Amino acid sequence: MVLDLLLIALAITVDPLPIMAFVLVVSSARGVWKGLAFILAWLACLVAVIAIVLTVTDGQPPAPRSPPGIAGVAAKLVIGLGLVFYGLHRHLLMKAGTAPTGSTTPLGRDVQGGSSEGAASRVDSSSVWAAAGLAVLVQPWGLVAAGATTVLEANTSHTSTYLALFGFCFLATASLLAAELYIVFAPEVAHDRLMRLRGWLEGHTQQAIVVICLALGLWLTGKSIYQLTG
Repeated sequence: MVLDLLLIALAITVDPLPIMAFVLVVSSARGVWKGLAFILAWLACLVAVIAIVLTVTDGQPPAPRSPPGIAGVAAKLVIGLGLVFYGLHRHLLMKAGTAPTGSTTPLGRDVQGGSSEGAASRVDSSSVWAAAGLAVLVQPWGLVAAGATTVLEANTSHTSTYLALFGFCFLATASLLAAELYIVFAPEVAHDRLMRLRGWLEGHTQQAIVVICLALGLWLTGKSIYQLTG
């Protein structure tokens, strides 16, 4: 469970779509406060999903061959296959030069549509609550769902489980926290560098989505098949 959670959290934290949205948020007027609201809403989503899963399982993992246990592994398999097929689909579109922008992906909401200047202007005029709502919108729910199926295996009678869940939430938020701290301690330098980072990410988003989907999807698929047949 621990390795799966860490891999999923790593995929979440390097997902370019939330990073691009967050860079616009922290680079806008009152960016520090909007960034804090974004991070808190982001964490609230992760904690809420974990809490729901633990409430359903009562903090005890289902028996490996029980119907709930098989259903959990099957759900992870479906998510893994979905990521693989989407990654292949996106790769084919990219090769054909027709990769979509401004669309919903398994990693979250694609925020590439429109110019950077127009997007920055809209974020500048938005409120702290809008920043929090944006965090929910760009949350990579496909990856969060994969994390939820992994949390089904959590046993809350062990202290290591709480450490693993904390590590999952922290690692999944690490890139956002780094950008927030950067803008707090070096606002003038950070603004220009973060906007350049967003520009670079815009040019490499499609490749990143393909790599993340295929790598994590193949891992989840292989692990699930092993658990179902082993």
